[in-house]
Amino acid sequence: MPGMNPLYTAMPTTVFEHMSGLARSLGAINLGQGFPDEPPPPALCAAVAKAMAERSQHYPPSAGVPELRDAVAAFYSRTQALQLAREQVIITSGATEALAAAVMAVVCPGDEVLLFAPAYDAYAPLVRRAGGEPVFVPLAPPRWAYPAAAIAAAITPRTRAIMLNDPLNPTGSVASAEELAMLARLCCAHDLIAICDEVWENVRFDGQPHRSLLAEPGMAARAIKIGSAGKIFGATGWKVGWMVAAPEIATVLAKAHQFLTFTTPPMLQWAVAEGLADPALAAALQADWAASRAVLNNGLAREGFAVLENSATWFSCIDLAASGIALDDATFSDRAVREAGVASIPLSALWEGDGAPLGIVRLCHCKPPVMLEEAAARLAQWRKSL
Repeated sequence: MPGMNPLYTAMPTTVFEHMSGLARSLGAINLGQGFPDEPPPPALCAAVAKAMAERSQHYPPSAGVPELRDAVAAFYSRTQALQLAREQVIITSGATEALAAAVMAVVCPGDEVLLFAPAYDAYAPLVRRAGGEPVFVPLAPPRWAYPAAAIAAAITPRTRAIMLNDPLNPTGSVASAEELAMLARLCCAHDLIAICDEVWENVRFDGQPHRSLLAEPGMAARAIKIGSAGKIFGATGWKVGWMVAAPEIATVLAKAHQFLTFTTPPMLQWAVAEGLADPALAAALQADWAASRAVLNNGLAREGFAVLENSATWFSCIDLAASGIALDDATFSDRAVREAGVASIPLSALWEGDGAPLGIVRLCHCKPPVMLEEAAARLAQWRKSL
């Protein structure tokens, strides 16, 4: 197309938009794109309405309203024992914007950035848009462990940063304490910045508190921690996220952020600040998602599907071969949405480089139990025709 940037004209629509579009057009149950069907907690919605009526509707400070920056710092002090100051917190319009700002602030043309496959599909395009080169290190099912030798071998004099998504979407796995320590040692030894996508930090079902790479020895001055109110409160459309880093890094992050979205709606920021101050809100949602996760996993297992073990996120994965299904993941997902009326995400769509497992699909479980039971039943009935 004349005059258009070829970087984007050649870029496909994301798999999430594609599968959700198919689900809408076909009337299928959408277990592909990750979002709850229920609204955010009533207290949070009431806080937005109150802020709309009583507080400013004009540009807030680019770095975020002071109340939310303080609330994020207090939230991490209470839940993860991180000692932070307001100056270390920059509010963004969602975590994807935070990722973009972090990449723009860190990556220069020619830099290499280590990514782990499978990966959220925005990572590599953001690195390339900054002029960097993504270098993928594959993870392997079923545990999706971080291979120390392969990671060390992938580091070159051009390596500038690593991007770590922990807990990991799409697998729902969590890095072990030993793996976090290993990653921290490599970052310190090779002078790397760690961009840490930790949006699923509060969506864990193993009873363990989240530990950030930021908390590892030597990482306070070289890690950027990214969080999301959308994931904590099931409010994905609010697009309120944040970056946390040492003050000198946060200053640079703020400069990148100001030329992306500049700021985030203030009424949403004030509401999220209230939500973070009330531990009961997030705890209740976590309990609800644990229950819906059990409904989907148990329903799938009952129907003979092999569900991979996981301990976090809104997602469960099916191993097709272990389930006795002789289809690759892309074919399964395409046929399932059209023939069974259930949308899913093929794991290979979130993979670049060699070694992609071609037989794993991801399903979203933060949905009403009746919907999840129906989805499992539809897939089981359709499976008989394969």
